[in-house]
Amino acid sequence: MEMKVPIIRIGNSKGLRLSKEILERYNFQGAVDLILEDNQVVIKPINEPRKDWDETFKRLGSDAEHLLIPDVFDDEHFEDWE
Repeated sequence: MEMKVPIIRIGNSKGLRLSKEILERYNFQGAVDLILEDNQVVIKPINEPRKDWDETFKRLGSDAEHLLIPDVFDDEHFEDWE
């Protein structure tokens, strides 16, 4: 898909206005990643897969313990690393 978008004045700067459809379709929220490569600019949504995990664990309380992976497993032999 290709479309022409005018460059507009925003204060002392210039920018692009993205339609609501594009913002929703590509999940652009708050900030984006701009990638400058091969003579083009790529706009990507910022992917934060672990965002709000701490709040989710707090909300789950002690029920979240089964979701955690232990640091040490029962069958590990640390003497092999010495």
